[in-house]
Amino acid sequence: MLFKLYSRAYQWIMKSTAHLLDWQPPAVINCVGCIEKLAPKLTEQNIKKVLIVTDEGIVQAGLLDKMLNTLSEEDIIYFIYKGTTANPTTKNIAEAVKVYNDQDCEGIIGFGGGSAIDCAKGTGIAAARNTTDFSRFKGVLKVRKTLPYFIAVPTTAGTGSEATIAAVITDSETKEKYAIIDTKLMPDAAVLDPELLLGLPKDMTAFSGMDALTHAVESYINQSNTKQTKMLSEEAIELIYDNLYKSYEDGQDIQARTNMQRASYFAGKAFTRAYVGNVHAMAHALGAKYNVQHGQAVSIILPHILEEYGEVIHEKLAHLGDIAKVTEEGDSNEVKAEKFIASIKDLNEKMNVGTVFQELKDEDLKMLADAAYKEANPLYPVPVMFSKADFIRMYKKVMVS
Repeated sequence: MLFKLYSRAYQWIMKSTAHLLDWQPPAVINCVGCIEKLAPKLTEQNIKKVLIVTDEGIVQAGLLDKMLNTLSEEDIIYFIYKGTTANPTTKNIAEAVKVYNDQDCEGIIGFGGGSAIDCAKGTGIAAARNTTDFSRFKGVLKVRKTLPYFIAVPTTAGTGSEATIAAVITDSETKEKYAIIDTKLMPDAAVLDPELLLGLPKDMTAFSGMDALTHAVESYINQSNTKQTKMLSEEAIELIYDNLYKSYEDGQDIQARTNMQRASYFAGKAFTRAYVGNVHAMAHALGAKYNVQHGQAVSIILPHILEEYGEVIHEKLAHLGDIAKVTEEGDSNEVKAEKFIASIKDLNEKMNVGTVFQELKDEDLKMLADAAYKEANPLYPVPVMFSKADFIRMYKKVMVS
């Protein structure tokens, strides 16, 4: 009880003082083919050497090619770190910052999904603070130093990392996965080019899109939301319900891809101020232990958490159900909430997301619950705080029976 009171007090203080922080969003370049505008943006900043943080898949797919050509045309020297893993590690960051320092780079481009962008943020911290001891930065407002000029280029529509002040890093030694949250991690610029999403496989389209939906929902039902974050979440949810399945069915639908990029960005802006919650706490623990794909993890967990919260969030979910167009006039709030949760399960089923985690083992439940509890409390202003026993019970809901 005392810890719950402490947590709620902590969350109230964080919300009450949030307006004192610098929430300046990135300068957004958003259009079909606008990746060609990235190099001139660097020239404006008088940057002549950059490190590109990405992964092997991005390089092999040729997604960098157009940007690399324009960098060369602007006489900008670039170096590529392509070792980013699905859950970026402190080892990845140490390798990337060595390239940055050895080559006297002046800026960083995070190019890829949320993992590459988070790795780029971590590289910026390492460069600015001259250290790779990241345990000292986990938590809130511990970076405290301006990073090198940083441009985020997302190639998925889901993580919203291009609009957030957070990076999620896995310690290579301890396997602990934790968030670093600081306004210094907000990118200076973001390039939203839907052409970069056209080759995204169906599974990644589904996982990333459901990650965006989870960001929008969790930030909307949290107790630290604001009028602005609620509007951003509502806009994101409308765009996701209108465009995610279209993107999944037809990966070349440029309008659907454009709208999903916008949804991801809006949801990112919402949760960077209003936070995520117990869904993400559980998913991060799973990702650290089993290397589960993050978007798939939150997709499977989300409806179970919403059901567990119960009537506390019925009114809010009812409104989201109206926005998603899955309710009918005359439905009670409880029925609307149930229909919204059912629509999430339906999206998961239609996109073959799955319903359980084959990797999950009984002997790991306590460790996973401990990690989820530690992440969620006291930081996340969730509508219902979970005990460690609650987290164990929720993990059992997504185990193979």
